[in-house]
Amino acid sequence: MRAQVNAANPKSTIEPFSWGYRNPYGIRFAPDDHALKGGLFVTENGEDERGARPTNNAPDRLQLAQQNRDGSPDYHGWPDRFGFLDSTQAVFNPVGGPGDDNAAAVVGKPVQHVLAFPPQPITAPLALEPADVAIVGVDFVPDSFVHGPVKRGAALAGREGDFGFSKANGTPEEGHDIQLINFSGPGAPLQLQRFAHNSTFEQAFVGKIHGINRPVDLKFGPDDCAYLVDYGAVRDFGQSDPDSKFQVAGDGPLLQIPGTGVIWKICRVGERESERDRDDRDD
Repeated sequence: MRAQVNAANPKSTIEPFSWGYRNPYGIRFAPDDHALKGGLFVTENGEDERGARPTNNAPDRLQLAQQNRDGSPDYHGWPDRFGFLDSTQAVFNPVGGPGDDNAAAVVGKPVQHVLAFPPQPITAPLALEPADVAIVGVDFVPDSFVHGPVKRGAALAGREGDFGFSKANGTPEEGHDIQLINFSGPGAPLQLQRFAHNSTFEQAFVGKIHGINRPVDLKFGPDDCAYLVDYGAVRDFGQSDPDSKFQVAGDGPLLQIPGTGVIWKICRVGERESERDRDDRDD
């Protein structure tokens, strides 16, 4: 983006809209008649067990970004709020891992604040994702895609999956998949469920199957089909799945395997929406 930073009226060029995110990745404006009322829907990757400030169990977040009434950007809490909780809560204490800069100095200790106090009131997330799923590209489904579990106004999001910094986030593990996000009325809970995943619940290459490895973006095309960008198989630290660990020390972590990237096309097939689906759409 280009902007004339010395313009007489900076707002006519570039201005902050929303801030306080650790790693906002996917953005998409909701339709005007949506529960989000045309708002900017944001997927945010949470903190990892790595680096100088390792954090365990931090959730990914689904956010609604919006400016305040006075035109200032709303604030979403990072670096000292992880979702709904303060960074010092014991659930986030690092447990030690190969990605930590100095595990001995931080294991079992609270993740300390970076700021003396929040710079402004904190906007809470719409919903939390499991730790380390790396929810990324997102898009709202067209009406022609509505059927079965997919309700009108739903969104699909790619979840890239973990990089082996920590143990698996559950059994079966979540990530390396596509998530379905159904919205209810304004202020009502979101309904989250897997939409597409490998039978192994891991990167496809680990199980030597054809399937999803690292989905990073998803957009619907003019044909009302979803197009999923999967940049391919990656060997990582192997904490969540030893079979995905890099095999040669000199290669190091996050080794991408050439020739495994794919763009997947996902189309609805079968009958058009049922009367029940139309009723759900019209409610």
